[in-house]
Amino acid sequence: MTTSLRPATPDDAARLAELAALTFPLACPPGSDPAAVAEHIRAQLSPEKFVAWAASPDHALLVAEGPEQVADLVGYALLVRGVPDDADIVAVVGDEPTVELSKIYVHPAAQGTGVAGDLLRAALDAAPALVPDKAVWLGTNGENARAQAFYRKHGFAFAGTRTYVVGGEAHDDVVMVRPLD
Repeated sequence: MTTSLRPATPDDAARLAELAALTFPLACPPGSDPAAVAEHIRAQLSPEKFVAWAASPDHALLVAEGPEQVADLVGYALLVRGVPDDADIVAVVGDEPTVELSKIYVHPAAQGTGVAGDLLRAALDAAPALVPDKAVWLGTNGENARAQAFYRKHGFAFAGTRTYVVGGEAHDDVVMVRPLD
């Protein structure tokens, strides 16, 4: 599959929200309350959120575009610059500005094609512009073995745990960190 990567623009927001609504539930553990997942998508993955992230100097929002017969946007990644406010995260990465790989999702039709790896490499290349000389961290559901294996393949290692709330429902996440090269 031929894809191209680029920074997202506010004009991508509606299509990104549609992609998020399709892909986010796939990363949730079996047994997740569908109403909680729908609420999370409504509140946290809206077009307005994507507009704000695309325009923010504290975020790097990247998109992967694919052939139109698959979907025009086949993936996205979001990096966030900030000081963690969760004690579990502070225990792992410290209380100074850092970069979180907050989101990386790929359209089901593009999974297994290398798009996710390309997006992750582009996100890691973009991270130093947000906070230089810092490791990148992420949280992923503790039951999502596929995601954890993907991140390990790309240099991330288990570093701790956290609770992540999806639409009012608490989930156990693992925290992974990719040290500086």
